[in-house]
Amino acid sequence: MAALADPAPVRVLELRSVDVESLSTVLGEQISAWKAELDWDFRPSADLVRRFMQVHVLTGYALVLQADPTQVTGYAYYVCEEGKGLVGDLYILKQYRNGEQENALLQATLDAMWRTPGVRRIESQLLMLSDPPNRRLPYPHLFRSFPRLFLEAPSSARLPARKPSPPMSIVPWTEAWQEATGRLIAGAYRNHIDSQINDQYRSAVGARRFLTNIVQYPGCGSFFAPASFAAVAAGALCGVSLASLVSPDVGHITQVCVAPTYQGTGLGYELVRTSMEALAVRGCRAVSLTVTAANESALRLYRNMGFATRRAFSAFVWERSP
Repeated sequence: MAALADPAPVRVLELRSVDVESLSTVLGEQISAWKAELDWDFRPSADLVRRFMQVHVLTGYALVLQADPTQVTGYAYYVCEEGKGLVGDLYILKQYRNGEQENALLQATLDAMWRTPGVRRIESQLLMLSDPPNRRLPYPHLFRSFPRLFLEAPSSARLPARKPSPPMSIVPWTEAWQEATGRLIAGAYRNHIDSQINDQYRSAVGARRFLTNIVQYPGCGSFFAPASFAAVAAGALCGVSLASLVSPDVGHITQVCVAPTYQGTGLGYELVRTSMEALAVRGCRAVSLTVTAANESALRLYRNMGFATRRAFSAFVWERSP
């Protein structure tokens, strides 16, 4: 077999200097990749990228061919707020993709965020980055990696109902529960590995901001209230399972959270099972979710419920000392 040719030389340009139409090939391949590898309709997110690019407010960088600067081979964008940067996405055409090209794009993105006044922490969860567990990334002295898994299960699985002990009611989740859910998440994730990945879990205010993002924006799919539930005992919120639609026939569990005093009671199982059943009624053939690999109890629960790995990826954190 003949050796693959080296990717063509590229250079990095600010995303706001790139015409939105020149990104069409990259976004088109990204839509196909998310569908093939994750059962996920990426079109709403791609449309959001296009809209922000059209009004020149999307901050980030594009990779272009040195020989033809109109030929975009990849892009990354970022957001900075309240002392934190977030790598929103990074994708490079498979024809040009390798660790060196990805790092060039990521380096430019990180450098821009570090130049933003007040930024001391940067987070990212890039599902399409190549070889995330074993690669070297920019700023290694500030860097931590957290292996994660994208899991999927058939919604047709008929899981037996279990009555958590002590008894409680599982009712539809509504935005009226948002304040209580923020407090629940902050309490449940105290000293948890996931609060090292997403610092919004560390406070009720941050958790409410996280909830707003998953309910109002398409990054985790389109929020689906009929498959989102709250567990209530003695009038107090003790658990939630929130769901979205990521394709017309695929659901996604965006958040599962159980109060510490109710963990180990079977409540997490029953919340997820109830959401899966509601998604099946909606016509979903499959349900997905993500989990941190080191969260062994949650991973064991999901495996026992029929979830299997579709893709391994990593959450990345860069953090400067105060």
